[in-house]
Amino acid sequence: MKVINHIQEARKSRQITQVKMAEDLQITRQTINAIEKNKYNPSLELALKLANYFDIPFDTLFYLDEGDTKT
Repeated sequence: MKVINHIQEARKSRQITQVKMAEDLQITRQTINAIEKNKYNPSLELALKLANYFDIPFDTLFYLDEGDTKT
């Protein structure tokens, strides 16, 4: 399973730059970039902050892609 997020879509729809978002959340722009590219899963605390930042339900912003499972 893989965690998928809609951070980039939420950020762009609100016309927020990665730099502004990083400043607001007190993290690096590189972290934002890695999360948006699904190269890094944020901690639970940061994921909750992101959902709160965009005022989007957690399970709308993040979801599990169960199509890539191998058992």
